[in-house]
Amino acid sequence: MGYAIAETIADLGAKVILISGPTSLSINHPSITLINVTSAQEMFDASVKHFPECDGAVMSAAVADFTPVVTETRKVKRGKKNYFIELTPTQDIAAELGQQKQNHQLLVGFALETNDEGANARKKLVKKNLDFIVLNSLNDPGAGFQHDTNKITIIDQQNKTQHFELKSKKDVAIDIVNKIIEELEKIP
Repeated sequence: MGYAIAETIADLGAKVILISGPTSLSINHPSITLINVTSAQEMFDASVKHFPECDGAVMSAAVADFTPVVTETRKVKRGKKNYFIELTPTQDIAAELGQQKQNHQLLVGFALETNDEGANARKKLVKKNLDFIVLNSLNDPGAGFQHDTNKITIIDQQNKTQHFELKSKKDVAIDIVNKIIEELEKIP
């Protein structure tokens, strides 16, 4: 989804910085600078570094909420009856950028929800100081991960809610970019 949004924005003439975790996708657009990262911490650091120079950010990456406290460097062999992994929360990229956001910047978040979808997305919208949020549901067939299609709902600060049908991710990106343009026109 992030790659489709980046290409759509770049096709409209914007210079785009795409911060991406490991993926099989590739991008070759003269207006897109790709920054590859391999961890949630690296994505946080790159996002915080580049956000101040941007007109906005679209936070579409599904960054893990937790990371192991200890990372094993070798294979952990069977033998123990139970094996425990201690997890620690990752830094919340959207919340950090929401705190840093200036009046001239636009911040778009994504919410992947499985229950109380609308209510949870609205809480995230307010808590993280987003201009609007794109809600994905894992309950919708053909939406979310591992599909070339998606079905979204966009909720903005005025609680305006737009539901979209299942469509290609490229067409979903156009819907999201149209909302970005609409929101940018409101910024003085």
